[in-house]
Formats: sequence, structure tokens, C-alpha cells
Amino acid sequence: MNCFLRALHELDYHDMQKFVFCSGIGCAAWIPSPYFRADSIHAAHGRSIPVATGVKLMRPDLNVIVFGGDGDIGGIGLSHLVHAARRNMDITVVMVNNMIYGMTGGQVAPTTPLGIKTTTTPYGSFDPPLDTTRLVATAGASYAARWTTLHFEQLKDAMKTAVTIDGFAFIEVVSPCPTMFGRQVGLKDAVEMLRWFKQNTVSKDKASGMTETELVSKIVVGKFAHAEKRTFADHLQETLKKAEKPA
Repeated sequence: MNCFLRALHELDYHDMQKFVFCSGIGCAAWIPSPYFRADSIHAAHGRSIPVATGVKLMRPDLNVIVFGGDGDIGGIGLSHLVHAARRNMDITVVMVNNMIYGMTGGQVAPTTPLGIKTTTTPYGSFDPPLDTTRLVATAGASYAARWTTLHFEQLKDAMKTAVTIDGFAFIEVVSPCPTMFGRQVGLKDAVEMLRWFKQNTVSKDKASGMTETELVSKIVVGKFAHAEKRTFADHLQETLKKAEKPA
């Protein structure tokens, strides 16, 4: 939230009436409401992206931002995420990834690293974690990046780009959850989790020279996509003009 507000300040975006925020019902869904003085919508779990799509199509003049957790956006809402990226819908999605289902009891999530014990994987998770950012980049998004909360300046700059670029923009924010994830890996508080981030993050460039074994439990940070592309709105307007022409 701090990075996002600072990004808006540096962009000189002070009129919050030009923004609409959509979110689900998990921990991260409460970032926009009640903290932002702007219109916000709490959608059903996993359905914030379709709601944001509807808002953007009806009011293309508004800047539509989605906040949600990894379970919300990368779990139950994954199909919406992929297709919004494929269409290059002109919205921004910020996925706060705490690598666990934190609000409902500490269950394994699609993003939980290999070997981590949770309430539903008492012997360690054996499913490979979903690389959400790389998936979004491959699907066709204009912009996709991943940073941790430790990388404040990089995250703030990524949010500035995401808000201003045309097309689908996605930022994965790897965030500490000392209450659930921290407890499972033996980290007592947020400070220890930030130290853990520092020890376990590698840049995208460095990761390209590492083996799959070396990258187990590592957090690869950086920019995964950044390109000017035609958006869903561009294609829609083109189609509407064709439809208006007499047969």
C-alpha cells in the first residue's frame, strides 16, 4: 500500500475519483478499502478481475486497479487472470503473495514453495509452486514484474509503470505473513521474514544462469514483460467500426 501511494504521488496522480479499485475477500483485498478515498468494490472470492473488466469496458476513462492475494488471484481466480492477460485488458492487477492461505488456517496454496509444511501438507508440500508472473507474461500482458516488500524502490517504480502503461499490467508482491507462513518455516516476525527474503531472492538475470535444483525455494525478482501492445479496447473499437459499416 505504501509503495502504491508513493507511486501515485510521484506521478502527480492526486484525484482518486479517477480510480476504481476491485478486490476479493482475503487479507490483501482490504488494501483499497477502507484505506483509499476512492470507489472500491469487494467482489466474490476469485472474481475481482471480471468485475474490473466490466468497470473498464463501461468507463474506459477510469484507472481500474485490482488488489488480491495469491489464493484469490492465482488460485480460484487463475482462469480470469490468464484470459485478462491474453486479451491485454487495460487494467492493473497487484497480487500480494504470502505463499500460503493465511486467513483460513495456513493451508497450502498454489504458490507455496516445495517442502514447506502447512496444515494441509504436514509432511511438506510436494507440488511445484505456480510461477504466476511468468505465466502472465507468457499469456500476453503488456507488463509483468515480481518484487518482494524488501525491494521498496523497485516495487514503487514497477507500480508507476503498471499504472501508466496501456494494456494488462501485473505485479506480484511477495509479502511476509509471520502469523502463518513464518510460523511454518520457523521465522518469528516480519523482520526475520524480510531477512529470509534477502537471503532467498535472486534477480531474473542471475536466475537465467542457475539450474532448476539451485532455484528451488528461491524467489526470482525482476521484470518479466514490458512492451507496448494493442489492447482489448483497441480491438473492440476496431470491431465496432466494422460493424457500423453498411453491408
